[in-house]
Amino acid sequence: MSNMINLWNRLTGLLSGTVFESIAQLFTRIALAGIFWRSYKTKVVEDTWLQIDETQYFIFENEFSGLPIPTDIAVPMATYAEFLFPILLVLGLFTRFSALALMGMALVIQLFVFPDAAHFFGWAITVLALGGFLVSRGGGLFSLDALLGRVAGAKAA
Repeated sequence: MSNMINLWNRLTGLLSGTVFESIAQLFTRIALAGIFWRSYKTKVVEDTWLQIDETQYFIFENEFSGLPIPTDIAVPMATYAEFLFPILLVLGLFTRFSALALMGMALVIQLFVFPDAAHFFGWAITVLALGGFLVSRGGGLFSLDALLGRVAGAKAA
């Protein structure tokens, strides 16, 4: 029995180490980025990067009418945020800020676009959980944040 406990303690020690946590942070960054990147792709004209599809203005005006900001501001704001923050997350650059921004977007969407409480336990809670992990733990070893931190630390020393 003692051997099993020792094996378990070694295994959990290994899995809770920095490398495995950083792998989890990388996958979390990619997962959260993917949610918003897919949404971004629906907002732009096919085969373009930032040319907003005009139908988005109609959709926001008629289906997302609960938003507290005007449509002509909300559409580009949502499109550009869903473009920029997923890229930053995948790179692991400004990870905490990017995750927090996407969490804010999820809350706005939940509260103003789909205020029905039944939806909250769907995608929004997933975004908040993934984002909360990244806000609290950062991008991990496999991020530009970590690289820049090491470079800045080396210069400070």
